[in-house]
Amino acid sequence: MIQRLLVWFIHSSPKIKRWFWKKWYTIFASKAPNPDFRFMNYGYYEESFHPELNSTDEKERYPIQLYHHVVSQINIEEKTVLEIGSGRGGGAFYIAKKLNPLGITGIDISETAVELCNSLYDIENLNFMVGDSEHIPFNAESFDVLLNVESSHCYGSMDLFLKEVFRVLKPGGFFLICDFRENTVIGQLFDKFEKSGLKLIKHQNITKNILKALSKMTEKRKRAISQKVPKLLRKTFESYAGTKGSKMYDSFNNDTLIYFSACLQKPK
Repeated sequence: MIQRLLVWFIHSSPKIKRWFWKKWYTIFASKAPNPDFRFMNYGYYEESFHPELNSTDEKERYPIQLYHHVVSQINIEEKTVLEIGSGRGGGAFYIAKKLNPLGITGIDISETAVELCNSLYDIENLNFMVGDSEHIPFNAESFDVLLNVESSHCYGSMDLFLKEVFRVLKPGGFFLICDFRENTVIGQLFDKFEKSGLKLIKHQNITKNILKALSKMTEKRKRAISQKVPKLLRKTFESYAGTKGSKMYDSFNNDTLIYFSACLQKPK
């Protein structure tokens, strides 16, 4: 019941959708400041895909692999990167230290999340700041690469977001994205990509890879939820976390939700 009411409330208007997700991530950042908890995405598993990780990163292998999968669609060495919706900053930190960008900036709508990231990470080619996906706080043609991981489904307007992506990218720059949509509307999203002026270079349905990762992370996530969340809210949090058997997991499993990754390019 709680979960159904939340879904109805979130989708009642674009303004409410933006407001809810800003509040959600602000509360999450303030109530869960654990530096070991650096990712909130659904992870990625592929049998032949196994980047080498140190002991600290190994604890978050599957969320890291989602970032690595998306970013490895191109070579980002010596490129300027902007991550929109950087959350708890783990993905941007991994990219900065492992994949050799010239620099990476993470922006997030939650001031609390940005403060958390700036307190957790200290590396020369990485910084975080408050920013809005529909009003990106940079001049036109500022970045070689824009990255968006499992965040765009929270936005009030995908059209405004894509307009900003096109504006901020340098000519020839790349937009790397992964996220999920209901199977009935995912075609509309790719229509928006086409109308944005960006050229679709490649895309994949990675729902099966997401499901495998979620299965592997279920025990750990359920244990954390049982320790931190009141019993009344645990089912809602388990669904948000995508644990096996939850409504979110089942929606991926029965193809109600499709998870995709894509690479788009701004014309030179």
